[in-house]
Amino acid sequence: MLVREVMSSPAVTVQDTATVKQAVALLERHDVSAMPVVDRDGRLVGVVSEADVIRDMVAPDDRAHEIPVRLTATPFGVQVRDVMSTHPMTVDGSTDLAVATELMTSSAVKSLPVVEHGRVVGVVSRRDVIRVLARSDETIEAEIDELFRQAGRDWLVEVGEGIAMIDGPAGEAERGVARALARSVPGVVDIRFAVGRSA
Repeated sequence: MLVREVMSSPAVTVQDTATVKQAVALLERHDVSAMPVVDRDGRLVGVVSEADVIRDMVAPDDRAHEIPVRLTATPFGVQVRDVMSTHPMTVDGSTDLAVATELMTSSAVKSLPVVEHGRVVGVVSRRDVIRVLARSDETIEAEIDELFRQAGRDWLVEVGEGIAMIDGPAGEAERGVARALARSVPGVVDIRFAVGRSA
């Protein structure tokens, strides 16, 4: 499965000249944990996350301290470019979703900008992957059946827990075709072949 097949598009982005307060409003309105930051030409220059914008925005409450706390600066006029991460990890639309998932799970990031020719075309997030994995077995099975039918194959498939059990392909070449077709269906986590068939 490719990133372009599951990414959210168009991406919610923010300009680097926007204020931190404006970025907070966008994060809340669109219910996202991070956004690509673009310059005035629409090119990716960074990523701003919830952690970036809340770091200095929550003022201490005098009621919780014996000595009143004095703020040395106000964060509300600060621009996004002052708090964003400037070296974001990115993927492109043709990246294998497994590679993107590995990037997200092996790092602290929850989403990755999808970039084509320097411009943001979408975002792929952990939530997007969860959405794919949550698809029903019945839906997945029906889509694989339809792909087999369109390919002129009368193979049988049963899907349970995201695992596609395929019966019919004889020989490694046909199994390769069946594997490629089934693997293209969002939500397939593994592919197996019925025993008793020749490899």
